[in-house]
Amino acid sequence: MATVLVVGGGGREHALTWSLGKSPHVDRILVAPGNPGTASERRCKNIAVGADDIAGLVAAARHESVDLVAVGPEAPLAAGLTDALDAVGIPAFGPTAACARLEASKPYCKTFLDALSIPTGASASFRDPDLALAYLERLPSAPVIKAGGLAAGKGVVVAETHGEAAAAIRAMLIDGRFGEAGSEVVVEERLWGTELSVLAFSDGTDFVVMPSAQDHKRLLDGDGGPNTGGMGAFVPSPVATGALIDEVSDRIIRPTLDALGEAGTPYRGVIYFGLMITDAGPKVLEINCRLGDPEAQAVLPLLESDLFEVMLGCAGGSLDGVAVDWSRSASTTVVMASAGYPTGSAPPMPITGLEEAKLEGCLVFHAGTERIDGATLAAGGRVLGVTALGSTLAEATERAYAGVKSISFDGAHYRRDIGRRRPPEADRSAPFREPYIG
Repeated sequence: MATVLVVGGGGREHALTWSLGKSPHVDRILVAPGNPGTASERRCKNIAVGADDIAGLVAAARHESVDLVAVGPEAPLAAGLTDALDAVGIPAFGPTAACARLEASKPYCKTFLDALSIPTGASASFRDPDLALAYLERLPSAPVIKAGGLAAGKGVVVAETHGEAAAAIRAMLIDGRFGEAGSEVVVEERLWGTELSVLAFSDGTDFVVMPSAQDHKRLLDGDGGPNTGGMGAFVPSPVATGALIDEVSDRIIRPTLDALGEAGTPYRGVIYFGLMITDAGPKVLEINCRLGDPEAQAVLPLLESDLFEVMLGCAGGSLDGVAVDWSRSASTTVVMASAGYPTGSAPPMPITGLEEAKLEGCLVFHAGTERIDGATLAAGGRVLGVTALGSTLAEATERAYAGVKSISFDGAHYRRDIGRRRPPEADRSAPFREPYIG
C-alpha cells in the first residue's frame, strides 16, 4: 500500500485528494498544507508545510517514506520541486522546471509556440513601458495585456480600448501591480471565438486527452468584470468534437511534447492548453503545467480509472500500460467566492449548508476555507467549488446550482450562468467520445 503526498491547499488539491482516496493502492494521503476539506477525506492528513517550501516538501516526503508526490499548483513546479524530488529518488507527478517554464514565462511560451509554428495570437514582449506603449499605438485594435510571470490566474487584462490596454501596461511595468511577475508584459492580439480547455495526461512520450472543459474566467455573468482564477467549468464542451480534438492533438499537443522530449526534458504530468476556437481553427492562448482550477473539480469526478495508477504511469514513463477510462456523464462546477474577490478580501464568515449540498447530490470541494472552534469559515478568495454530475449537461448544471442554493455565507458571490450560456446544440447531451490516445 502506498503513501501519497499532495502539494497545495486549494480546490484542485481537494479534488485530487478525493480522487486518490478511491484508490485501493493508497492507504495514506498527506496534503501540504491542505485545507479543512482535504482534512475530512478518508485516509488523509494535512501537514504544516507550505506549497512553496521546496526543501520542506522534500524533507517531508523522505521522512514519511512517500511513494509518490502529486503537485497541484504551478509555483512549486516552476521552482523545481520535481527536480528536487528526482534528485532523491522520489517519483513526482508534475513536470520539471524546464517544462514548467511554459507557464512560468509567457514570453518564453510565445517564443516556443512560434518556433514550432503552433497557431497562437501575434504578440510582442516588453520590459520598457515606453516601448510597450509605442507598440500599442501602432495596433489597429485593443490587445490583451499579460503579466509575463505567474500571477495566480489574475495577470491577464482583456482590454476593450487602447486606453484600458495602456493603463494595464502602466500598472504592471510602472506601478508594479504584480511585482516581479509583471516586470515583463506580453502585448498580444485579442482572439475571438469560444474558449476551450484541453488537458492531457503525459508520460513524456504518450499522452491521453481528458474530456474537454469550458472554463469561465470572468467574475460576472455574461463574461463581464475582471479576470479571475476561474468561476466555474463544465464538461463536456459542445465545441469539442472528435475532429477538433484530433486536430488539437496532432497540431498542438504532439509537437509540443515531441519538442520537449527532443530537448532532453520529457514532459510528465498534466499539460493544459487554453485554446480559443476561432474561425481559422484552434489557437493557443496559454499553456499550463498542471490541472486547471476549477477544471480539476469538474473533470476528476468523471475519471473511472485509478488516479494513482495514472499518476504513476505518467511519472514513470509507462502511461501506455494504464487504462484511462471516463464516465459518460456530464459535470458542472460552480465556484462560490467571497465578497471583494478578486481584488479585495473579506473577514472570515461562517458557512452553513455544506451537508445539505451533499444531500442534493453534490461534491463540495474546499478552497478558501478554515476551521475554527468546530465551525467551517469562508476565509476569502474562491471559497468552494460545488460540483455535480448528470446524464446531460442541463441535469448536472441544475443539480450543481441546487447545491449552491443550499450553501450560505455572508458576501457569497457566484455566477449564475455556468453551463447555461452555450450554443443551441449544447442543449442536447453532448455525445461521449473516447479519449484521444497519442
